This record gives sequence, structure tokens and C-alpha cells, in this order.
Amino acid sequence: MKRFLAAVVLSLAAQSSSAAECITNKANFNNYKQTLAGLAQSQGIGQRGLNALGAARLSGITWRFESNPRNQTGTLQSDPARFLSKRSGGSADAFISRTRNKIASNKNTFAALEKRFGVPSSLLATIWGLETSWGGYLGKTPIVDGAVTLSSYCRRHPKFQSHSIAALKMIDAGMVPAQKGGGPSGELGHMQFLAGNWLRFRVDGNGDGRTDPYNAVDALATAANMLRQNGWRAGQPFGEGTANYNALKSWNDSGNYLRAIVYAAQRAG
Repeated sequence: MKRFLAAVVLSLAAQSSSAAECITNKANFNNYKQTLAGLAQSQGIGQRGLNALGAARLSGITWRFESNPRNQTGTLQSDPARFLSKRSGGSADAFISRTRNKIASNKNTFAALEKRFGVPSSLLATIWGLETSWGGYLGKTPIVDGAVTLSSYCRRHPKFQSHSIAALKMIDAGMVPAQKGGGPSGELGHMQFLAGNWLRFRVDGNGDGRTDPYNAVDALATAANMLRQNGWRAGQPFGEGTANYNALKSWNDSGNYLRAIVYAAQRAG
């Protein structure tokens, strides 16, 4: 098996590194991996990252979601309370109450992050709750499988190929194991970062000398840093039409998601 995998990786890396051709048929997934391998190698990704790419499998859940737009209509909840209820599996009031409790039980951490980055505790805790139920569910899709599957699909390819390359860089550097579970699109850790955003904005929040998306404090600090680097203004409102609302779009540009964040954070604060 090891000899076969090595041969596959060498074959993949030998392909043209100029671009990876997107696909609309999942039967062509291996072809996409071949061209992506050349691009990855041209960007300095070594054997460990190429091995991870060679072993990557198409994520069925990712492909089904992306190839059938009707699967995405469940997010079209214009009422923030309904969105929260659907996303959290309970009432909006229950979600907001749990957010307050999470802040209270991590008071010093949230206070330190708010002082350092200027992002309110209620906002960070709300995003944390919406993304992973405060770390309760971090995802089961291997991150390389999810990231590469998403970037292979032509509708998503232009925006997400850089994140699949970033995921391979993280694997190659030993930052996370290749089979580490995440979201269906390769999202990482407590706050479900895309790999490229993690590499760009990562912060060692707990001071242990590492930046780990699966450590809650690192993930929260990185989220706060990402917002600040995208224009967050400390002490200013964050409702629709504000500069801070625009900064929030760097996190997720879905209007329904953003309105739900604002709705919950304003009430949890």
C-alpha cells in the first residue's frame, strides 16, 4: 500500500503546476487531485502534504451539498430567531442563555480577548456557539477530504482552491493530522476556520507557543484578530449599516447568518 501511495503521489506531482482544473462530475476527482498536486508542489508543499493529497477521498456529504442547491435552502431563514432555532436545535432564547453562561464560565478569557482585540465577548461566544456549539461538535469530515472536494467543484473552485492548498500546507508542517475531523468544507476547530484564514490570522491565545485551531482559546483569539484585521472598531455598534457589520462579513457573508449573530450577541451582552 505504501509503495502504491508513493507512486500515486509522484505521478500527481509530475502534473502541470500552472493550475488545477475544476470538475462537475465526481468521477473526475482523481484528475483534479493530479493537477492540484502539481500546484501544491510548486508552492513548496513537501512529501507529507502530497501524501495527504494522494490519500484524499471525495467527501460525499460535501459533494451532495454543493451539487444540489436545494440542499441549501434551509439556511434561508430571514428571521434571526428562527435561524438561531434551526441552527442550534432549540429556541433562540435557550441559545442566548447558553451563550451568557459560556461567557460567565470563561470570564477571564473573554475579558482578556475583549481588552486585546476590542471584540465583544458576546459576539465571540455567539459565533462559537453557532459554529460548533461551543466546541461540542467539531466535525467528522477529514479536513483534506472536505477542503479538496469543495475546491474541486467548479462553482466553488475559484474561491476555495487557495484554502485547499493552505490545508495541505498545515498538514505538511505538522500543524494538524491529515485525518483530523472538521466541517464538510475543510473547516477547522472550535470556530470552523477555512485553512487559509487560519494561516493568515492565527494567534497563540493561551501562550503555549503553538497555534492550534482545536484549542478553544487559540481559536477565539484568532477569530477576534481576524475581525480586527478586517476593520473591526472597538467600542462601536455592530448592527446592520455599521463599519463593524461590514467587518463581520469577513467571517461569513450570508446576510441571514450575520443578522442572527447580531441578534444573539446584542441580547447576550
